Amino acid sequence: MEVGTWAVAAAALAAYMAWFWRMSRGLRGPRVWPVLGSLPGLVQHAEDMHEWIAANLRRSGGTYQTCIFAVPGVARRGGLVTVTCDPRNLEHVLKSRFDNYPKGPFWHGVFLDLLGDGIFNSDGDTWVAQRKTAALEFTTRTLRTAMSRWVSRSIHGRLLPILADAVASKAHVDLQDLLLRLTFDNICGLAFGKDPETLAEGLPENEFASAFDRATEATLNRFIFPECLWRCKKWLGLGMETTLTRSMAHVDQYLAAVIKTRKLELADAAATHDDLLSRFMRKGSYSDESLQHVALNFILAGRDTSSVALSWFFWLVSTHPAAERRIVAELCAVLAASRGAHDPALWLAEPFTFEELDRLVYLKAALSETLRLYPSVPEDSKHVVADDYLPDGTFVPAGSSITYSIYSAGRMKTVWGEDCLEFRPERWLSEDGTKFVQHDSYRFVAFNAGPRVCLGKDLAYLQMKNIAGSVLLRHRLAAAPGHRVEQKMSLTLFMKDGLRMEVCPRDLAPFLDEPCGVDAAAAAAAASATAPCA
Repeated sequence: MEVGTWAVAAAALAAYMAWFWRMSRGLRGPRVWPVLGSLPGLVQHAEDMHEWIAANLRRSGGTYQTCIFAVPGVARRGGLVTVTCDPRNLEHVLKSRFDNYPKGPFWHGVFLDLLGDGIFNSDGDTWVAQRKTAALEFTTRTLRTAMSRWVSRSIHGRLLPILADAVASKAHVDLQDLLLRLTFDNICGLAFGKDPETLAEGLPENEFASAFDRATEATLNRFIFPECLWRCKKWLGLGMETTLTRSMAHVDQYLAAVIKTRKLELADAAATHDDLLSRFMRKGSYSDESLQHVALNFILAGRDTSSVALSWFFWLVSTHPAAERRIVAELCAVLAASRGAHDPALWLAEPFTFEELDRLVYLKAALSETLRLYPSVPEDSKHVVADDYLPDGTFVPAGSSITYSIYSAGRMKTVWGEDCLEFRPERWLSEDGTKFVQHDSYRFVAFNAGPRVCLGKDLAYLQMKNIAGSVLLRHRLAAAPGHRVEQKMSLTLFMKDGLRMEVCPRDLAPFLDEPCGVDAAAAAAAASATAPCA
């Protein structure tokens, strides 16, 4: 190589390193490498991503910036990622400057084949129109009644018999798998009035459920690769992109048949369908494709979130006996007041009523505490439309992205105090322990916040309280010997190897002699312990 070429290369390298030094000095958070940016750190911490992000945020005071590719022209725009869990910033992004922070083109492209332009994958007028229709439906008592009907049927007709069989045979159960099946059956019933029966006896495979699972996995696989790579694989029909195409063909065929049948049924004025698909059909003139996207969006949102939250809840409760005792004591007190104090058979004879579920204050606190520590969706991101400053002074340029860490938001001492890692449901109760106290929605972001706050929040609590109460009233659960509970790195906070549990019958006799079903020791529930970083 000629001396001149060497000189040019050396000058270019020196110029790049000078640029990189200046650029990296302005970034806080994980180490940034030349060209590769923060990718080495992401790869190194692929198995403990959420804890790694939380540790970085603690060190940087709640917000840091990093770049995915340290290349001039990219690093400060498309390659720049601002990561935050500061409640002030979250309110700014999710509410105050909502229009400046849409989901954006990257997110939309990744989920387009699965969710289309449905409510959870759209922005602007498309999102507003669907949100208005959905918001009207989610406030109706008939939808709440429909949810309760589907949930109660799955609990008493399927889940409880499976747990009873496990007790009789002394077999372990994968509770996460059972809960996923239960919530899938429920949300399909609520979304389009069809029961796939994945929790039926023998836990049968359902072609629609299997195709939906494969399509979801293939979609999430797109987050691993650069956009240009997965788009190329899609064009060539390679790898997981082929799986996605085939799976979506099966899903589309199934839903097309459901929609065709439902249209014929709704032509009859006497039809009484109360599922979301039928409600959308009555509200406006949607194409069949749009109706499919409506159903798929609600299935994706309604299945994994509740089942994952319940999995972490049952695990936490099984490791915190004081909290478990207080939950069971509350269940007994509520049922004793409504069904009679001295006959537990009456407590178990019928599903919970709305009024009974509404009175389960401590159970709701325990579920909220679970979601604080283990939110179903641990991280979310937004696209930056125009240059902006966050309330903490961080400059975010147009074209960059913001990741808000919901997992970290629940684990910051500056927000939740020195005991932020402890599972302590009492933090959600009034001083006398009788009322549920809702924390600021930008400190507790498990249900999102601002205009995109989860419409199904109340239904989710209804479903989770019904399932949790029904199980704990009848059974004691404990992790199977040798089973390790670990996080799976996914958009949803699954347990890596499921939740294998021992199931034992619950003895309610100790609660019968307590005043109103609750003793003073249980009411105190003083023994809190640190929540493991599983």
